[in-house]
Amino acid sequence: MGNYIVSALKYRPTNFNSVVGQESITVTLKNAIKNEHLAHAYLFCGPRGVGKTTCARIFAKTINCKNLSGDFEACNDCESCKSFNEDRSYNIHELDAASNNSVEDIRNLIDQVRIPPQIGKYSVYIIDEVHMLSSQAFNAFLKTLEEPPAHAIFILATTEKHKIIPTILSRCQIFDFHRIEINDIVKHLEYVAKSENIDYEADALTIIAQKADGSLRDSLSVFDQIVSFAGNNITYKSVIENLNVLDYDYYFKLTTAFLNSDISNVLLIFNDILNQGFDAHNFLTGLSKHFRDLLVCKDEQTLQLLEVGAGIRDNYGKQSALCSTDFLFTALNITNSFDLNYKISINKRLHVELALVQLANIVNLKKKESEVEKISKATLKKEDFTDKEQSEKKEVGHSISSSIKTEKKKEIKLKHHISSSPSIKDAFNGNLLNNTKQKESDSDSHLKANEDFGDNKFTHDELISAWNKFTEKVKTSKPHLCSTLSTSVPILKENNVIELQILNPIQENEIKTEKTDLVNFLKQELKTNNISLQYVITEKTSKKVKLYTDADKYEHLNKINPNLEKLKQQFNLDFK
Repeated sequence: MGNYIVSALKYRPTNFNSVVGQESITVTLKNAIKNEHLAHAYLFCGPRGVGKTTCARIFAKTINCKNLSGDFEACNDCESCKSFNEDRSYNIHELDAASNNSVEDIRNLIDQVRIPPQIGKYSVYIIDEVHMLSSQAFNAFLKTLEEPPAHAIFILATTEKHKIIPTILSRCQIFDFHRIEINDIVKHLEYVAKSENIDYEADALTIIAQKADGSLRDSLSVFDQIVSFAGNNITYKSVIENLNVLDYDYYFKLTTAFLNSDISNVLLIFNDILNQGFDAHNFLTGLSKHFRDLLVCKDEQTLQLLEVGAGIRDNYGKQSALCSTDFLFTALNITNSFDLNYKISINKRLHVELALVQLANIVNLKKKESEVEKISKATLKKEDFTDKEQSEKKEVGHSISSSIKTEKKKEIKLKHHISSSPSIKDAFNGNLLNNTKQKESDSDSHLKANEDFGDNKFTHDELISAWNKFTEKVKTSKPHLCSTLSTSVPILKENNVIELQILNPIQENEIKTEKTDLVNFLKQELKTNNISLQYVITEKTSKKVKLYTDADKYEHLNKINPNLEKLKQQFNLDFK
């Protein structure tokens, strides 16, 4: 039985051109070698399995190669390259900082740095998981990292850049490795499958790439796992079965049921998913992603964001055409809301089922909203037509009445209508009904006020009597006005001019609001058509108050009781 080598090691890149998904970094490193602009310290940071340590090894191998190719790749024929490929090179030193993180380990490294390389030009020190070094170890490493010997180059690798102290970061050239895209992982898996003579389905490799979450090493590990399970024929069904991934068909079936408002079928599909052992929360997040992918398919510009196989891509395109944008927006809001509240819910299954029921009711709710909108529009059109008819009738009636009534009567009637209309304040005070009754009872008196009494004179006593009657009349319906009239003093002047003495502008505004009713009432009671009302605001004179200091108060009290002076001297008191 031969030695089995996992794909992650067997197909590990050996030169810059074979590195997957990190073109910007590999080009930069090759240009640095080409121009002989090599730094003394590099920091490679990024997620797991994206090629940090691999690029560090390739870089160390290339800078020591004696016969670089035309595109500045290692030749693999010189003694330095051979020793590297056979893992016997003394120019490249790898240190795992996770298990060698003390000050003593760094001191041993510093002592080793002083020794020049035996073969090649540079001694390269690759420190993996450098963020695991202790603070004391970092501080011991600072000086050597900043000013190493000319033959020493440090390459630090980490998955947690934020844990490295700033003084280390400032001494390194930093290269940020990003997650490898799904398409790049799929292409590499296809290359590995062809090299191993393994048949595969494109959708199956896409599922593996999605499961790897941007890590090429993880995707190769999953690939080996699937090969062990399914043999030399990797199918979509075998992948989802082995990885416990929910089939896309479930999401397509559910969306079709949502569009048909088929709640029973939705709950049965969800029950089938749970019976297969799938987690309800993972299902809910997968459903959100499904709606997101359907929304992405709505525009050709965003279609490139859909990371699925060719066969599944066609299904997404067909179903996306059946879903409206409003439906997808509403569905995303519902799934996101239930996803956020999943952990705090007590009955997890019921929580997800409520989300599914709401999703199945989206289409019905949209239909009801459209029907309500149609009814409201029809009602508005009918009201507009009715208002037009009423306005025409009013115009005809007004033209008839204008031939009968005089201009003076129209003006009085208009003022009466404005002044007697109910206010919001009256409605809140419960006086709206009282005001209505009061207007009905006062209509005759206002009509009587229109009689031609002439310019009859009246006395001050008669004015006071009529004034008190009006105050008593509005006591229930308008208590604020009643209070104002009670505190105001009417004085009769020449030519029936009434001068009203009020306390402030607020009272003035209140009386002005009710002026029409007041004047008409006075005309009726005093039997005259010639009354004018004037306002005078009286200012109250206030006594000047003198402010006394503490010393003044003390002198006054001391006159009353002379013993206060002795008390002050005894306790050494003062005024502060």
